[in-house]
Amino acid sequence: MKPIQLISPVDGSVYAERTPLSRDAAFAAADRARAAQKDWAARPLADRIALVKAGVARLTAMKETIATELAHQMGRPIRYGQGEMGGVNARTDYMAEIAAETLAPHVIEDSDKFRRYLARAPLGVVFIVAPWNYPYLTTINTLAPALIAGNSVILKHASQTLLVGERLAQAFHEAGVPADVFQNVVLDHATTEALIAARAFGFVNFTGSVGGGQAIERAAAGTFTPLGLELGGKDPGYVRADANLDAAVDTLMDGAMFNSGQCCCGIERIYVHESLYDAFVEKSVAWVKALRLGSPLDPETTLGPMANKRFAKVVRDQIAEAVAQGAKPLIDPALFPADDGGAYLAPQVLVNVDHSMRVMMEESFGPVVGIMKVKDDAEALRLMNDSPYGLTASIWTQDYETAEKLGQQVETGTVFMNRADYLDPALCWTGCKDTGRGGSLSYLGFHSVTRPKSYHLKKV
Repeated sequence: MKPIQLISPVDGSVYAERTPLSRDAAFAAADRARAAQKDWAARPLADRIALVKAGVARLTAMKETIATELAHQMGRPIRYGQGEMGGVNARTDYMAEIAAETLAPHVIEDSDKFRRYLARAPLGVVFIVAPWNYPYLTTINTLAPALIAGNSVILKHASQTLLVGERLAQAFHEAGVPADVFQNVVLDHATTEALIAARAFGFVNFTGSVGGGQAIERAAAGTFTPLGLELGGKDPGYVRADANLDAAVDTLMDGAMFNSGQCCCGIERIYVHESLYDAFVEKSVAWVKALRLGSPLDPETTLGPMANKRFAKVVRDQIAEAVAQGAKPLIDPALFPADDGGAYLAPQVLVNVDHSMRVMMEESFGPVVGIMKVKDDAEALRLMNDSPYGLTASIWTQDYETAEKLGQQVETGTVFMNRADYLDPALCWTGCKDTGRGGSLSYLGFHSVTRPKSYHLKKV
């Protein structure tokens, strides 16, 4: 079979190459996972939790190596490369903490005549198709609760982060999780779709593009396999007249530019009350100009290359089209000499934008943000909801009641007040519209990887 190559955005070289499994080998892996799952589920919950936490500890011990590998694989500056490990630990710890209560049977009656209760049963083999942008965090969101709940897991990582799956498997196997209970595999699209169509999995979790999610749904059609689909976003920020201006600029610009803008919940469009608009734009431009674009292996770099030059081309095309339609770019690319026309892309702030422009409607997934002036809450709400996506929305105001009132009217999965681009493990990570369906984290994350099972026991 044709090898899958990982092209490093650092210099365009082949950083890793793996041969995908044949169809027969892939089905054999699924069979082994299914066979191993029963014994794994029969282990005490405390044992499964201990092994999962030990796997995360082993992974954390590799954080320096991981930081360097991530820089080569997807371009994240090495100064930020260890950052995912904090979230991996926090999310795993929280899911482990709530597991016993969440997975415990809900007893309706336990008498000398009846024992009736509602339990949670593992789904069997959980298939994770993980993305490259936050490759460890997005995987652990499903991996930890799936294993804790008694499922076996097969992980297929993105071709841009091939080594991430290998590191995860290494860590968890060294910690004692059986090799067939957690398998990392390399698959092509055709074999992936064949496995799903054959009902090889009890649950499929996919994070990626809308087109990718549609392909997963087509493959699963008629199998009744439950799906979790997180398909990106075009997340808005709204700065009200009563906002803390400096805090809004710092958080929203970081949300737009961190990880070279390659965040599903990154800020991609901002609406600012007319009374603060000029000051917000001026401060935002100064914030972005302070970034340093360069090699992710340089400790001084704060903005690395995009993960692939074809991703950067999408952003360049959106910017060029918007400018041709009347948008005004406020960042001179000459300030960022590392911009090479390829994966290294200068950040951009656009004004004079509107919703006729692709840059304000289609996911950019890069270091560009458009800023629009609004006169009131009603206009801001209309614009925030004028999107095919619905992942998060960031509202900047001084009181909870206003944020809650506005949040109730925003079509989104998460409402933030005075923060952005953040996952709280106690809250469900979910979305609506083209962002997909399902949810991870919180107690509902366990519901995604288990099913209700009722017991109605009678003595005669």
